[in-house]
Amino acid sequence: MEMPRPDGGLIARRDRIVAALRAVLPADAVIDDPAETRAYECDGLTAYRCAPLAVVLPRSTAEVAAALALCHAEGVPVVPRGTGTSLAGGALPTADSVVLGVGRMTAVLEIDTVDRIVRVETGRTNLAVSAAVEEAGFFYAPDPSSQLACAIAGNIGMNSGGAHCLKYGVTTNNLLGLTMVLMDGTVIELGGAHFDAAGLDLMGVVCGSEGQLGVVTEAVLRILPRPEGARPVLIAFASPEAAGACVADIIRAGVLPVAIEFMDRPCIRACEAHARAGYPDCEALLIVEVEGDEAEIAHQLGLIERIARRHAPVLVRESASAEESARIWLGRKSAFGAMGRIGDYICLDGTIPVSELPRVLAAIAALSARYGHSVANVFHAGDGNMHPLILFDANDPASLAGAEALGAEILRLCVAVGGCLTGEHGVGVEKRDLMAVQFSPDDLEAQMRVKDVFDPRWLLNPAKVFPLAASEGRRAA
Repeated sequence: MEMPRPDGGLIARRDRIVAALRAVLPADAVIDDPAETRAYECDGLTAYRCAPLAVVLPRSTAEVAAALALCHAEGVPVVPRGTGTSLAGGALPTADSVVLGVGRMTAVLEIDTVDRIVRVETGRTNLAVSAAVEEAGFFYAPDPSSQLACAIAGNIGMNSGGAHCLKYGVTTNNLLGLTMVLMDGTVIELGGAHFDAAGLDLMGVVCGSEGQLGVVTEAVLRILPRPEGARPVLIAFASPEAAGACVADIIRAGVLPVAIEFMDRPCIRACEAHARAGYPDCEALLIVEVEGDEAEIAHQLGLIERIARRHAPVLVRESASAEESARIWLGRKSAFGAMGRIGDYICLDGTIPVSELPRVLAAIAALSARYGHSVANVFHAGDGNMHPLILFDANDPASLAGAEALGAEILRLCVAVGGCLTGEHGVGVEKRDLMAVQFSPDDLEAQMRVKDVFDPRWLLNPAKVFPLAASEGRRAA
């Protein structure tokens, strides 16, 4: 992957820029010691690293505004960062940029169970949002696998989903309002504590914009009453294609589970070794969860199990207790970490029509054999959001190059069957040069004009989302 050319003038002025930041922010909010900034030189895509000019860690919207206004005046690029869990290089710095992290902004500002909203600062983690409203009997629905660590800021930036998004939707379906600071330090409010705010849906533009338009510091999120009950069923198959066909039939039948998760044999084995979840030994496994009262649960599971039996499952097993259900989900939520114990991997997130699952799984297996890289599949099958994990050796540049080439082939395949390049991880640096596979030059130009409006100097999150030559040309213009 090509890295952008840093602005040598900014690097030469580093000490002056850092001193200016310290003049407008608390002393402990600015980090410039190379030993300390090293923690910010990459995110979850660890194959690429770059030390930033400096790091700022504000504690309020006012401090974010002060930092951005100063960087705007000095012409310094800014890389917004939540907690650094991005798997697409969304928070990868450039050598001439300041990383602005919101990880210290974690307050719960308001809980309203009548209007069913919670207002939080966006450095708060996803799981901590649900924890804040749990005692009142509510929860926040989007649940990425990294929910223990990922920040709401990043969830908004990437429009994250999770296992339960099949029923409850992704971040944009649960985001009601936000506070955002523009690159010049202007603070704006979008939406509010209600659905369908007046005016243009600018919040729909911001959610999923990957830090290209502003820094979101506060969010109003929809919370939901906890369901009366929920139960997963494990359905094991002799082939990934059979599992994929079963998913398509469940959706085609009009059944709406809370979640349908898929794992193939390599991932099943890794998760079982790591979490002891009680998974069967099989080629492919579906975790299908439904919710409601006991009668609703029994009815839905009966329908799902009848559909599954058309595809010759080797095992169908309902969870027998809350403890078993927790183990089943612990295994799935631990999948990425469990695979990390086996080796280095690139995690993709192309999205496809559910009907194409059998064909795409077979094609990925063929591509894996052709490129000589093992691929483990774990993904949100109900909405076709795939997460192929491509194993490689991080100490071998040729191995990384081969894994990236295989990843590009898989993403092209997703687009070719009617899907898209990303479901929830974002484009970041990983897919920026594949954007032309999905979008025409006119499409890309329209998207870049939106950024022109919010960030005319192209200082926010440089070298992401758009092909590098196009974004560098825009910044230089």
